[in-house]
Formats: sequence, C-alpha cells, structure tokens
Amino acid sequence: MTPYERSKIILRFADLLEKHSDEIAALETWDNGKPHEQAAKAEIPMLIRLFRYYAGWADKIHGLTVPADGNYHVQTLHEPIGVAGQIIPWNFPLLMFAWKVGPALACGNTIVLKSAEQTPLSALYVSKLFHEAGLPPGVLNVISGFGPTAGAALASHMDVDKLAFTGSTETGKIVLQMAAKSNLKPVTLELGGKSPFIVCGDADIDKAVELAHFALFFNQGQCCCAGSRTYVHESIYDEFLEKAKARAMRRVVGDPFRKGVEQGPQIDSEQFEKILRYIRSGVESGATLESGGERFGSKGYYIQPTVFSNVQDDMLIAKDEIFGPVQSILKFKDLDEVIRRANTTRYGLAAGVFTQNIDTANTLTRALRAGTVWINCFDVFDAAIPFGGYKMSGQGREKGIYSLNNYLQVKAVVTSLKKPAWL
Repeated sequence: MTPYERSKIILRFADLLEKHSDEIAALETWDNGKPHEQAAKAEIPMLIRLFRYYAGWADKIHGLTVPADGNYHVQTLHEPIGVAGQIIPWNFPLLMFAWKVGPALACGNTIVLKSAEQTPLSALYVSKLFHEAGLPPGVLNVISGFGPTAGAALASHMDVDKLAFTGSTETGKIVLQMAAKSNLKPVTLELGGKSPFIVCGDADIDKAVELAHFALFFNQGQCCCAGSRTYVHESIYDEFLEKAKARAMRRVVGDPFRKGVEQGPQIDSEQFEKILRYIRSGVESGATLESGGERFGSKGYYIQPTVFSNVQDDMLIAKDEIFGPVQSILKFKDLDEVIRRANTTRYGLAAGVFTQNIDTANTLTRALRAGTVWINCFDVFDAAIPFGGYKMSGQGREKGIYSLNNYLQVKAVVTSLKKPAWL
C-alpha cells in the first residue's frame, strides 16, 4: 500500500473516533474506572490528535543519499520492520494503544497487540472502527489475555520482528529476556517511575501545591510518570505541607460517571491492597500521615487521597512505585542536595521543577537524569513530544518523530558507478 493511502485510512479512523467519542469515553471509564470527564475532555481528544499526527507522517518517511569515498552511489532505504508485537497497560488503555499503533501503521507494519486483561474492551471497539476506515484484514490484530500466557507467547514468538511493551519494570525485564532468547527482536520498553517534583523556595506556593497535587493524584495516582516524590525547599515546607494536606482533603472521590468527581476507584483488588500495604509501611517506617490512609467508603476499590510528611529517602514509600493516590513530601536545603537525592533512584522517567528562576530551571533540567523534565507544568503529552525513560524506566522513545525509528529498518544500498573519463 502506498504511504498516501495509509495516511488516508488513519485520517478516516481519526474521524470515526471523533464521531464515536461519547461511546469511547464511556467505555474507557466503564473498563478502567477513571473519571468520565477526564476521559471525555482530555484523553479522547488526545487520542484523536495522536492518530492525525501519525497520519501526517506516513508519506514523509524517506531515506538519504549519502556521500561516500570512491565511485559509488549510496542511498539508505527506511523500510517497515515487519510484524510488530505490542503489549499495552491498563492505566491509559486507549492512549497507549495510540502511542504504539499510530507510528507502527504509519511506517507500514502489521501489528499483533495484546491489551491488558483488566481493560480489554476499548481496544477491541476502536479496532473495529479501524476496519470500517478501510484497514485491510490482518493488518491490526488485537488479542485479549493474560501476561504469562498471551503476553509471553507474543514476546517469545519467532515471527514477531519487533516488540513494544508498556508496564512495570519487573515485567519489562521478563519481556526483554523472552525477546532475547527467541530471535533477538528489538524491544522498546516504557516502564515504571518514581519521578521527583521539585518545589524551589521562590515558587508561588498556591500554584505549586495545585500542580504537585495534579502531578501525583491524576488518574488515581496510576501514572508511570507521577510526581511521587515531592521535594519542597525547607523555607516553604511547612506552608506547602498545610496547603497540600488541605487540597488532598478537598479532592472529590466517588462514582467516576458523576460530574465533578476527580478520583475514581483503583483498577482492581490487587492494586487496591498493594497501595494500602504501602500506606501501612509509611506509617510503620516513621513518616507522618497527614491525611487519608484508609479505604474510601464501604464498597469498591476506592482509597482516600493520602499525604505523608517527614518522608525520608530510604523509606519504601519514597523508593518504590506505589501507583496510587499517595503523596510523599520531602524537605531539601539546596540544589546540589536535591539533585543528588532526586537522581538516587533506579528510575528515570520524568521530573517536575517549579521555580521562577531561569538559572535554577536550567541547572535542574540538565542535572536530572530523566527522559522528560517539566518546568512549571506537568503531564504535558503533545503528540510531537517524545516520551521515555533513563535507567530502569525503559529504553527507546514513544511519540513524536523519535517513535518512527522503533518501527523501521535502515537498509544501505551501494551501487558501483563507472569511473568518469575526466577522473
């Protein structure tokens, strides 16, 4: 199929997503538990934008003419990598679908995608819309199943040419081993995080409190890049803490389909119990529980928005990825100290910095070992902005032009030329 035809199909698909956006948003909330307003007003528009972005790339992928010594014409061809295996998580089912399917199709690949067992519905629904848009049968194949069975089969299959995985670091290690033991297929990994959110002494405290709250509690805290280590300068720590506690206590928890609800239930009982264990660990290790800490209500997997103060770097709540609504607030004295502490982690997915000083912002931007650094903002996910991590937060980048490299092979073509008479 020509690149232009691929582009037209992806654009038609984006139009169908827009047409059915109400059903898709409701299905995402039904499947995942996230607030419907979040799905409808933020995530579905972003989903549509991502596919239109990659539709624009489909007919702009090309190689180079390369100068080389001797009488040779050298060119590079950028070719589809082949069959792309893709495994997506449950926290953002459709956005992760788009991050992987969009660039793979733009580059001309076929796909076998496994959805998370907790959230299989939305990927199946929108894939039917892809066929309605004209995608040929067999190009996009969606399977539902569990990681140890369906996921393992995909990761280890000899006929899968490339694997992309988003999930926990622990599972990412297993996936990488399976890929290596089978056919050495290249693997893109977008894994866990324990992202620092650094509030400097010159910050507008009210704005910083709200942004730090959003950075942690968004999507029930179930974000790989959540600002889960809130470092606050000692000069404003006490004031920040009181306001952060008050904001958490105002957070609206409840039925995700009800207007105004900010936080729905956690994804399942396993995640629910894991978060409560971490909260108990925080209390037992000596951190001060400022708010929350318990189940919310009497049914469903709801957890009270929880804030800890006096958190130390060696506590589990400051080291492990909790993936829940638990904010840990730590105190720091100067930039050198906070840089060292922020980087003392096995993760390196993202970081947030809140300051009014451009020199401070530039210093932290370059010193922090993270794939994304947000300055006076957080969770900005434009289609063109690459996303991925340092260290054990993964390898490779998704979104933007960088994601195309995940789904292309580069072939060098060298042609001998007749020596010109004038040489």
